[in-house]
Amino acid sequence: MTPTHRVLDHARIPELPNPYYGKVRDCYDLPDKRRILIATDRISAFDRILAAIPFKGQVLTQIARYWFEATADICPNHVLDYPDPNVVIGRTLTVLPVEIVVRGYLAGTTGTSILTRYKKGERAMYGHHFADGLRDNEKLGEPIITPTTKAFDGGHDEPLAVDEIVARGILREEQWQALSSYALALFRRGQEMAAKRGLILVDTKYEFGTDETGKIILADEIHTPDSSRFWLADGYQSAFEAGTRPPSLDKDVVRAWVDARCDPYHDPIPEIPDDLIEAASKTYVDAFERITGQIFELDLSGETPLARVRQNLSRYFSRP
Repeated sequence: MTPTHRVLDHARIPELPNPYYGKVRDCYDLPDKRRILIATDRISAFDRILAAIPFKGQVLTQIARYWFEATADICPNHVLDYPDPNVVIGRTLTVLPVEIVVRGYLAGTTGTSILTRYKKGERAMYGHHFADGLRDNEKLGEPIITPTTKAFDGGHDEPLAVDEIVARGILREEQWQALSSYALALFRRGQEMAAKRGLILVDTKYEFGTDETGKIILADEIHTPDSSRFWLADGYQSAFEAGTRPPSLDKDVVRAWVDARCDPYHDPIPEIPDDLIEAASKTYVDAFERITGQIFELDLSGETPLARVRQNLSRYFSRP
């Protein structure tokens, strides 16, 4: 394994203007309507940062690049340039206040997941009705959209019924129709391409924004192990029949470990052992190679990952 001490746990660069620090990305808004999005190696779940996983940021950026390029015919996206393996230069958008989650299976571990809520006895969720007798990780009849409010500044996403979105004025009818159409088409493309690689795209989230003309643009990332759940197709059926979690290529590796040891929404997060961190890093690298069919090339240039990112972004530094 390549040295795991090369971790980009933050990308706070004082020479860059207008910072915004998210759970995973450190971002900067340029004065010309462009945004710098730096994917760090931080991993978040349960609305908290859990750890930093070596090379995760590079993996996410490059997987998202693969999918942005493979879906550009379906939906316009925000990407303008890739000046560094961990960095995207994108258009600055007005982010729409709805996070679109598409689900193809009764799965999940978080409080907003349909499996968690189903196991608590809920049958009406997000404007959908679920029959009794469904089993953990069962395939749904067709993919569904389970939207949430888009939380800003580290807040909590809240579930929405589909009919609430227009009724409450969160989106206009034509915006919702465009978002839902884009999301389902992107998910179909994702499932089709994943299946050819021996993977199941289980569920995913999409974020959209609008440009200065009001045009809807796909933002953030797409079909990465952080925004999506992937299972290995050849291990799904036996796991489903046994009632166990299917083998995955996503951050459930860490999320499930934490969830098994505490109430992750309220308790202190236990220290995650080094061997799990290394296993998670390998899982992310494996995910890149399984999803894209390409060999993952670690970028070890620069004294540290942060030094490399700084050098590659120096052209954007504010001048006195």
